[in-house]
Amino acid sequence: MNGRPHVTLEDVAQVASVSLATASRVLNGTTNVRQDLRERVLSAAADLAYTPNAHAQALAGASHRTVGVVCHDVSDPYFAAVARGVMRVADQNGLLVMLANTFREPEKEIAYVSMLRAQRASAILLVGSGFEDRTWARALTAELEPYRRGGGHVAVVSRHRNLRVDTVQPDNRAGAKALAEEMLRLGHRKYAVLSGPRSLTTVLDRLEGFTEGLAAAGVRLSDQDIFEASFTRDGGYAAAGDLLAAKHKATCVFAVADVMAIGALTALREAGRSVPEDVSLAGFDDIPVVRDLSPPLTTVALPLERLGEQAMELALNNGGGTRSRVRRLPAEVVLRESTARRRRR
Repeated sequence: MNGRPHVTLEDVAQVASVSLATASRVLNGTTNVRQDLRERVLSAAADLAYTPNAHAQALAGASHRTVGVVCHDVSDPYFAAVARGVMRVADQNGLLVMLANTFREPEKEIAYVSMLRAQRASAILLVGSGFEDRTWARALTAELEPYRRGGGHVAVVSRHRNLRVDTVQPDNRAGAKALAEEMLRLGHRKYAVLSGPRSLTTVLDRLEGFTEGLAAAGVRLSDQDIFEASFTRDGGYAAAGDLLAAKHKATCVFAVADVMAIGALTALREAGRSVPEDVSLAGFDDIPVVRDLSPPLTTVALPLERLGEQAMELALNNGGGTRSRVRRLPAEVVLRESTARRRRR
């Protein structure tokens, strides 16, 4: 096979019929890989004339000055705000930040961690929800544990099941519960939830917190009240479309992320539904843009930049202990004009 320009690691993995993470491990030489898999990867790399990224290799020589940040979606204002906090602390300490985008694909997250290990980054930060996936957790642990034993520092933002690393946890569950309590005070008794994939721990925590808050007042959510889509603006638009198609009678709709609420607001308007006159709408995160919507969005505010700052500070000051540290940051309900007291009919 002739070499071609811009051959990527993903191309090698596809030709070798292995995962992206396995291809990365073989070519970076970071961990032992089964011999037959190693031979397939090396053969595919040779056939494709694959050349590792020269810029990344150059950065490896300055590893003590670099921090790798792996996030789900850099276009999401949530991650942009958290990354800003990371970069502020990194800048104060003379560190270069390398940012990787996983598009919420577990395999990409593992592969990026493997690459950062090979480049000997002094710290790795995982920004964003963990996955409810034991296979992913085991594979990620297999990458992180030898990295930490070798002196690398790791910190994560949000809850990551089974990872024994320093963690900054926004209080997603309590925040969603508090939002439910506020909506109940406004007189709402019929709810719908626009949910991201429940394979994400953040989605589960927010959904469970909201459900718990409603249940305390005798209001129950069923599967027919939950509309699941991608954890994005377009996902919120699609989920709201499903809600409308189902002719759901909710007087209050909770989107588990502000970006989903933004999409939902558009879908509701296109269907001729007025917010909050016909239906109240609330989100979660308090990304800056929601204050400028019409109407401004009720949400659960998180200290987004502070999440990033705290994660970077944990990585820089690892303390030398063997026990993982957890820093919890509170969430606060912010009532705005997108929610209103339920009108009696």
